[in-house]
Parts: sequence; structure tokens; C-alpha cells
Amino acid sequence: MAAAASAQAQDLDNTLVLTLSTGGDVRILMRPDLAPKHVERIKTLTRQGFYDGLNFHRVIEGCMAQTGDPLGTGGGGSDMPDLEAEFNEFPHLRGVLSMARTNEPNSANSQFFIMLQPNFSLDNQYTVWGRVIDGMEFVDTIERGEPPAAPSTIVKAAIAGDQ
Repeated sequence: MAAAASAQAQDLDNTLVLTLSTGGDVRILMRPDLAPKHVERIKTLTRQGFYDGLNFHRVIEGCMAQTGDPLGTGGGGSDMPDLEAEFNEFPHLRGVLSMARTNEPNSANSQFFIMLQPNFSLDNQYTVWGRVIDGMEFVDTIERGEPPAAPSTIVKAAIAGDQ
């Protein structure tokens, strides 16, 4: 019984909840087994309130929705140092979350994207760290554009185990 309770608590500690301006919550199962340093970064920034109010500044129809830049331009990040890549074998399927970066593989910081459709050309090029487990319908209605005319936002980001 204690093992089951511990496993459930662990799942909540690795569940990111994004309340979007598109009307609902998106629940994301984070995968520290795939990308432990990236998951830890997302948790740290989430607990600092870093993602609250940030917009989706680059949303490509049939590809992905990108966020995590405090400047809203795609050129910014957190004050924390960039992370070394943790490329893994998990494919870039619909609903997968992966870290954005520059052309330099070890430049991921705070920006991430949610896959709207599969794109296997991104595999082993970007660090996958999670997957949407509920609320993909709210991701699907994020305003498109580079940048969008009226960007959708993350109203609030939280770790489920902290709520």
C-alpha cells in the first residue's frame, strides 16, 4: 500500500499543469528518466512562477507551439545557465514536449515546445522531456503565427504535487 501511495505521489511530482488562456488545463507527464536535468529545470522555473503569463511566441500549424521566453520573441531565457543536451530515443509524437534551443545543441534554457503533429526529423536533435496526458484540445486552439497576432498564454504553471 505504501509503495502505491509513493508511486502516485511521484507521478504528481512529475506532472506539470499548464492553465492556458485557450480555456483549460493541460496536464503533462514529465519524464526524468529521459531527461533528468531538463525536468529539474522545468520544475525549478515553474515553482519560481517563471512561466506564468508567458505567451506562445512561435506556433507553426502542423508542427509545434513554442513558449518559455520572457521576452516573447524567441530570443530570451531564464537567468539560469544553459543545459547540456539530453537527447534520447523518445520520438517527437503529437503531444510530446521538447526543449527549444539555438543551433548549438547545449543551449536549451527555458523555452520548450509542444508537438501539434509528429515530426520525426526532430528526433535526437532536441531533448524530449514530457508528453501531454490530458487537455490536448486546449493546445490545439493555441493561436498560430510567428509571432501570432493575438498570442495565447500560459496563465499559470504548477507542479500537480504542489497544489
